[in-house]
Amino acid sequence: MEFLTYLQTIIDETILGISLTQFIIAFFIFFTALILKRIIAHIFTKIIFKATQKTSSKMDEMLLKNINKPAEFLVVIIGFYLAIQVLHLPTEPTNLNKLGHNIVRVLMTFNLAWFCFNMVALLEHWLQHWARHTESTLDDHLVPFIRKTLRIFIVFIAILMLVQNLGYSISGLLASLGLGGLAIAMAAKDSLANIFGSIMILLDRPFAIGDWIKAGDMEGTVDEIGFRSTRIRTFAKTVITVPNSILMNMSIDNFSQMPKRRIKLSVGVTYDTTPAQMRQAVATIKQLLRNHSAIDQEFFLVNFTDFGASSLDIMVYCFTTSTKWDEYLEAREDVCLQIMEKLHELGLDIAFPSQTLYMPDMNRAAGEKETTGVN
Repeated sequence: MEFLTYLQTIIDETILGISLTQFIIAFFIFFTALILKRIIAHIFTKIIFKATQKTSSKMDEMLLKNINKPAEFLVVIIGFYLAIQVLHLPTEPTNLNKLGHNIVRVLMTFNLAWFCFNMVALLEHWLQHWARHTESTLDDHLVPFIRKTLRIFIVFIAILMLVQNLGYSISGLLASLGLGGLAIAMAAKDSLANIFGSIMILLDRPFAIGDWIKAGDMEGTVDEIGFRSTRIRTFAKTVITVPNSILMNMSIDNFSQMPKRRIKLSVGVTYDTTPAQMRQAVATIKQLLRNHSAIDQEFFLVNFTDFGASSLDIMVYCFTTSTKWDEYLEAREDVCLQIMEKLHELGLDIAFPSQTLYMPDMNRAAGEKETTGVN
């Protein structure tokens, strides 16, 4: 009896107005929540994950991986909340009950933000899968931009919710952010201009990564399009970093968007060429281009155009089917060599810059002077 009485005394003993029984029940609830957390983790790892690995889609596997940890943490939060409810925390002299509920709100906000933050990865995976099936490269550049923007937005909203749940008014905070944002915008106007410039590059698409462009004195291939600047790899293998705000205000020549490359030649033959030979030379060069596999057959011109200072000029104007630099040079070289061969077969010579000096007959001039009596 004395032991039972002693035990009853211990059970009835209170700390901060909370009995030992309440502490035991609260501990049991929280401990049960921890056990459930381990059970849920085991179910996800051993059963559900293995089932999703058998499917062809990766979306379900990514979805479960993203909600696994937040779901486990949610069980702990629920256990903590139920334990607080059992304890009936006192409100005097310190409002522990309000403190406990505020902790629950903070944990719930964090868990919700954690879940949304993870779900952005699932959205990114779906957008990347969609972007790979489109011809445009714009969406390929927009996917990382959307991911970063959404995650920054989620973190910002989560901070506001935490401040609100802790009992602070966010209206004053938003007002101060407005004034602070204005000051930051004034101080970082160049950075903002570069960001808007990068957005305009993504929307207007004057070039993409890998394109060969020329802007002002800069020429090379685009290595990277960032939020602040664009990196251009020159043909000397150096890297030029250009702020996007400056680049968008420049005239950009995109050589990679050429459907074909132009060959423009002026072939000069000597002045002893007859009209019949000239007609035959023009017809031969036309036939040469018509039979050349590297020349685009949609449009080309071969015409006798000018009486030059030291040659009769034939204009050759055509396009190669390939836009690659090395293949273009090979085609141009082959066209030039075949023109030389054809002209040689016709017995024509390619002219070079020269001058002919005509000297009068000196003896004849002297005789004319004696006849006229000129001394």
